[in-house]
Amino acid sequence: MNILNIMWAGGAPFASIHKVHQQILSQASPSAEVKTWLLQGQGTECGVDVGEVREWQLSSARLKGRHFWRFARPLMRARFRQALVDSDARLLLLDGMGVARTLLPVLKSLPDIRVVVIFHGSARLNAGDQALFQALPASRLTLVAVSSTLADSLAHDLQMPVTPLRSAFDPEAFRAELFTREQARARLGLPQGDTPVLGAVGRLVSEKGFGYLLDAFAAALDTRPDLRLVIIGEGSKRTALEQRIEALGLHGKVLLTGHLNEAAQLYRAFDWVAIPSLEEGLGLVMQEAVMAGVPVLCSDLEVFSEQLGSAGWYAPVNDTQAWSEAIDRAFSASSRAINAEQYRMLAPDEAWSSFSQAARALFS
Repeated sequence: MNILNIMWAGGAPFASIHKVHQQILSQASPSAEVKTWLLQGQGTECGVDVGEVREWQLSSARLKGRHFWRFARPLMRARFRQALVDSDARLLLLDGMGVARTLLPVLKSLPDIRVVVIFHGSARLNAGDQALFQALPASRLTLVAVSSTLADSLAHDLQMPVTPLRSAFDPEAFRAELFTREQARARLGLPQGDTPVLGAVGRLVSEKGFGYLLDAFAAALDTRPDLRLVIIGEGSKRTALEQRIEALGLHGKVLLTGHLNEAAQLYRAFDWVAIPSLEEGLGLVMQEAVMAGVPVLCSDLEVFSEQLGSAGWYAPVNDTQAWSEAIDRAFSASSRAINAEQYRMLAPDEAWSSFSQAARALFS
């Protein structure tokens, strides 16, 4: 069976989405031929192996039909239709709502192709989206979300079934790639030994909550002056975060590394990982940190409690004082014991087994 994996874009901001698709595609039959389309960006920017890549190099304005591009939409759809016919694909994996809006109108006239739309986070739905999905029969269309929390929310909004497929990693393979604590700290230029380090990983965008994390970290330094903070990631808010670091007098205490291809190998450099997100579809960073042996302090979001339950260390969203106090408590606790309990609750081995089985069902 030919499988076509259609992604909105490549690049560091979409790395976690490509990881999820790669994990799903790893469960396809070895005889399946997998190809990837990138509507924007380059294949070399994906960060993971997504098979043979076709780069469409389309702008967001053109894909969304903005301004005069709405007049070119029929021509763009005709190009997509011919390319789909030429691909001989029988199954498409579509990356979220934007790709679905672009491709589903074309697929109505291609009845031999089955479609799986994968939602990675909350989608800004418009009035026509429900009709867009209803235009394809249920036998041809499956909607999937990367957590039960997200699936329930989308099912309510769309009034359609959405299958939860909680993304997971092979724990053994993941741990085999990890740097040791010494290697990871050397890679990040951090002091060796017992210097306490709080880590964070994610795009430098508003919804990741790094702005108020800096405020909370600065307050925590009053009682823990030797604490360091490392944020791995890149994004549109870098300049704002750099200015905040300067204003808070955190030079030498906070490291913004930018995007690192080996980010998933560096968790052992940290004593705790902070996830101050304002919203999340799943939170792969939480899974990666726990599997690496590092406990997490995260926002009090339903999607995190879905995975960590009573073992989670939660702080209210966007509450600087509560986060400062939580950071102080975390570095007074036994990180090893807390990680052991979080690992038990996350149950990565069982989660990987369940994920693999559910992913294989998508290809059957």
